[in-house]
Amino acid sequence: MTTPPSATPPSATRASSAPAPAAPPSSTAPRPAPWVRTRLRAAPLGTLLGAALAFVAVLLAAALPRAQDRGADQALRSFLEHSAAGNAGLQVTAPSPDSGQSAQALDATLEKLLAPTGSTFRVDPGSVVHGARTTKRQELTNPELDRPSGFPPSMNLLHVRQAEAHVKLAEGHWPSSTPTAPAQAAPGEMAPLQVVLSQKAAATLGARVGSVLNIAPRVDATPSVEVVGLYAVLDETDGFWTGNLGCLARACEHYYNENLAWDVDALVGTGDLDRMSTWSRTAEDFWQLPVDIGHLRADRLDATRKDIASYLAGPTAATLARETGRARLHTTSWLPERFEEARARTQAAAPLAAIGPAGVGGVAFVVLCLAGALAADRRDAELRLLLARGGSRAAIVGRLLGEGAVTVLPAAAAATALAVLLLPTPRLVPALLSAAAVALLALLAFPVRAAVLLTPARPAGRWRRPVAELLVLIATAAAVVEVRRRGVAPPGSDLDPLLIAAPLLLALCGGLLLARLQPVVTGWLARAAGRGSGLVGFLGLARAARGPATTGTQARGRTGPSVLPMVALLVAITTGGFGAAVLQSVDSSRLGVARLTVGGDAAISAYGKTPLPAGLAKAAGELPGVRTSVPLWIDHDSSLHGTTVRASQVTVIAAEPAAYAELSRVLGCGSFDPALLATSGAPSPDAPVPALFSAHLAGQARQGGTYTVQPGDGGELKVRVVGMVDCTPAHPARDAATVVVPAGAATALMGGADHPNRWLGLGDIDSDRLRALVRSKLPAPSATPARAPAPIPGSGSAAGPAPLDDVYPVHTSAEAVTELGADPLQRSAQRLFWASMAGAAGFALLAVLLTLMRTVPERAALLARLRTMGLRRRQGVALILAETLPQTLAATLGGALVAAAAVALLGLAMDLSTLVGAHVPNGVQLTAGPVLTQALGLAALVAAAVCVEAATSGRRQITTELRAGDQR
Repeated sequence: MTTPPSATPPSATRASSAPAPAAPPSSTAPRPAPWVRTRLRAAPLGTLLGAALAFVAVLLAAALPRAQDRGADQALRSFLEHSAAGNAGLQVTAPSPDSGQSAQALDATLEKLLAPTGSTFRVDPGSVVHGARTTKRQELTNPELDRPSGFPPSMNLLHVRQAEAHVKLAEGHWPSSTPTAPAQAAPGEMAPLQVVLSQKAAATLGARVGSVLNIAPRVDATPSVEVVGLYAVLDETDGFWTGNLGCLARACEHYYNENLAWDVDALVGTGDLDRMSTWSRTAEDFWQLPVDIGHLRADRLDATRKDIASYLAGPTAATLARETGRARLHTTSWLPERFEEARARTQAAAPLAAIGPAGVGGVAFVVLCLAGALAADRRDAELRLLLARGGSRAAIVGRLLGEGAVTVLPAAAAATALAVLLLPTPRLVPALLSAAAVALLALLAFPVRAAVLLTPARPAGRWRRPVAELLVLIATAAAVVEVRRRGVAPPGSDLDPLLIAAPLLLALCGGLLLARLQPVVTGWLARAAGRGSGLVGFLGLARAARGPATTGTQARGRTGPSVLPMVALLVAITTGGFGAAVLQSVDSSRLGVARLTVGGDAAISAYGKTPLPAGLAKAAGELPGVRTSVPLWIDHDSSLHGTTVRASQVTVIAAEPAAYAELSRVLGCGSFDPALLATSGAPSPDAPVPALFSAHLAGQARQGGTYTVQPGDGGELKVRVVGMVDCTPAHPARDAATVVVPAGAATALMGGADHPNRWLGLGDIDSDRLRALVRSKLPAPSATPARAPAPIPGSGSAAGPAPLDDVYPVHTSAEAVTELGADPLQRSAQRLFWASMAGAAGFALLAVLLTLMRTVPERAALLARLRTMGLRRRQGVALILAETLPQTLAATLGGALVAAAAVALLGLAMDLSTLVGAHVPNGVQLTAGPVLTQALGLAALVAAAVCVEAATSGRRQITTELRAGDQR
């Protein structure tokens, strides 16, 4: 028998008896691989995707506050430039000293006035205008001066320190800088003050270099001025001349009733500063300090308003009066009132500007939580193995934090820096806080989920979820009640986060409700599909109703569909639908305001009672796009006799009843039945004409009563009240006294009514083509009607010939809408909202894809097994779609319903006046278009992504599973 060999070779036995060799030095022992580097190298794609997700989320978080600041600052500056044009500054005045007046004293006071500025607002020293002026104009008695209506011209004297830099000396010389001597030329007379006049003013008055201009004699001494030079203004549109500098650039028109006289101002040199007060016995020093609007910030508006208020009447004003030695120093400004208006506008537009960022923030929160859950499920076995081998939960979580810090923090820092670089704005703290919060969430999502997975299982509390849902429901109800009671943005207060969170809370409630209902409904559909012969539909719907299986040693089977992706879709659809409904209401309200302002979609007017050119109204009605053409005859100077107030001034409107009724119906202004104004046969002078009275007149008349209308240019018309209208398109003022009569009867009984003086139209009308038509119908120049308005008093220029477009002005509702929507506050709010909605849609799509990725291993194993049983590839794709699309469709339907509920519950609390550009009644109109567009658009995007993912990744996953063989 052969002896089996020994299990231990002899050499091994001898070696084991020998002493063990010494251990090698510790310096040559292999070091363990760094944990973070090893784990990141093990999954490079997941690392890059996590860094990319953190980068995008932090970029949005840092960019949205800076975009809000930029939009608010731009809107504030634009509002102040338009509403406070010429008054965006501080006007400081003080009585001139009785003696010792000098240019140095004026400059020294200016330095003290500029000292308190620079904290919250700035004053550009180069744009400051200061000097001295007399306080009362004096009439010039020189007979050679021009007197248009027999009234003498009047003159004021000014000394402006910066004047020489804005004019060019054309003739003569500047006034002397030394006092004029002798101080008194003869008893009762004074040496003339040396002045310079503008060339235009001198030409208007008839003065020239060397002219001595006198005023009425006085008892003490009679001052006079000598014109020593003439200057030309370099640029009359310069802001230097648009301030309160009187008539330095040219002579101004001054009207005594209908009589014209000239006002002129002259510049005095520094040599005669101390004698300026003798011209009108009193003089004052002034300093105009224009505030640099370009450096004002919306976030510091309250502090700026307080500083300027202190400058006007407060500690700063008291300090300046003491330091300058001018006890009667007085400062005025319109800026505090303009700041209050700007703040109210910002508050009114804040809800729309906050809805978008709130929505994208909610969806991003869900996506980051899903990403953390996906990473934890993917590495569940590894984490439990580490825990089983002696690792503590704290140590494991710490290592996971280290992994996240290496990827998240650099990405967050780069995203924040990019946002700061792309959107420069002075305020940095909100962007940093928002970016830090999102970066912290991205960093903690995975470790917190891992800590929850590694926590020992505890008995499940059935009360936890109902209690949490009840708390959400209570918070939502409280927010909705508060919004309906106070409004989304209560006047005079800042935006309440609870109020702006109301749409998000409604979306969260809808998501929780759908999470309860969707498995039940899908289960019913699965049972219904199971009665058929097909397997794909039943299996897909059954898996959709049961949800994904949990992983790890604590797997308890299926727990139902995940709530987070549904909440993400609902938040995106709800906020998008609600915001789109707001914008749709703004657009419709703006169009309504524009139509009422114009009188329709297009209008052609004539001045006064001048008729439109012959054939113009008919040709305008035949233009392409015109649906309704309404020629009108309007008389604003008519009188109504026979009412309870005997006679009252009214506006008579003669129009064709059917066309005018259609116009009133479309504009929503005084709709009426055209049959009320119907007349039969030829009108008789004694037969009353049917008429519609405005509500203002209806209270003074009785239904069916007969009254007399007398147009301003003669004639008489008896009218019979057949109805009342609350407003009318041709004269839409609610309190206007108007009478609407049929055109046929009116033209036969009233002079001039047979030729319309206004045309209104409805439809898609090209304004350029309409203006070209008006130009082609213009009469000969001799027959062109004269412009009604006279030259504006004080303008300094006579009105020249009217441009062709001003003879018969053309207005369109499209141009009015553009003008109403030109406010930067509106545009910035809309841009921010749509940008936020784009981000929310992207994150919602990512939430669905993450959910698909979470179930990839389980789904791949199932499909591989079914492939071995004869499942075709096309059926596998259909199975994936049947499993994933029910949740998307449920979220779409639920999101649309929640968005509609949000509009119905919260819409009435929103004030749209600021966004519209005109005062409109509060309320957001519930229309299906905006809500369905947002819901169906996002649903289509998600469905397309699911189809692409199912078609491209399903085949690869199945093939991988089949090749795995018995390794699984």
